[in-house]
Amino acid sequence: MKKYMININGKAYEVEVEEMGETAQTAPKPAATLEKAAQKEKSAPKQSNSGASESISAPMPGTIIDIKVREGDVVKSGQVIMVLEAMKMENEIVAPKDGKIMAIRASRGSSVASGEELLHIA
Repeated sequence: MKKYMININGKAYEVEVEEMGETAQTAPKPAATLEKAAQKEKSAPKQSNSGASESISAPMPGTIIDIKVREGDVVKSGQVIMVLEAMKMENEIVAPKDGKIMAIRASRGSSVASGEELLHIA
């Protein structure tokens, strides 16, 4: 099984795809799909197994329209922690892992650039 993250209308979905074996023919992926996957991988927060503090960055430029957590809150993986408006669409920023919010670097109404640090989770 291979795991992939697919982004549809601003929501990230994790999917598992079963490999059928070495004899199965695979169609080449369109260049746009590969480019989006590479871009997603670059902007995705790095996950570590050490339990250390992890920085969550903005996946795209936009405006923070809502912050759903406060410093010190305990969150679960996949929980919505912020809402980022980009190109008139609301994009939910979710916690990549279970943890505690250590620091919030953005504020409601602030403009953020792609890759800009939003918060730390440990």
